[in-house]
Amino acid sequence: MWQTLIGIATGLLLCWLLLLATLAIARPKGNLLTEAVRLLPDLLRLISRLARDRELPRRTRWLLWILAGYLALPIDLVPDFIPVLGYADDAIAVALVLRAVIRRAGPQALTRHWPGTDDGLNVVRRLAGLPTASPQK
Repeated sequence: MWQTLIGIATGLLLCWLLLLATLAIARPKGNLLTEAVRLLPDLLRLISRLARDRELPRRTRWLLWILAGYLALPIDLVPDFIPVLGYADDAIAVALVLRAVIRRAGPQALTRHWPGTDDGLNVVRRLAGLPTASPQK
């Protein structure tokens, strides 16, 4: 019985450490992470709008709903005392999911559903690994 419990606890610990490593590797570099945290309210509205878009593939919408559930968790999977990742885990998760959604749905879906400013959209495009839109004259 104890060996089973220790095995389960060890497996959970390894999964959690894998999550931390993935977040550390995938986190946006430089001030992009700070900008993403600043845009989190607009990003939450974007996720909601994309998740309700019937034109997107069902699998993509499910991914967005899973992200929304993760963001709604009252308990952080990455505690705030862990440097950098503790406070930014939500923004990193959003960036990872946005990259996957943009690959499947295209950048037009991002532009169509973005609720914020053009500058904010450029930040989100950089988060998703897309080139920024050129300014309109």
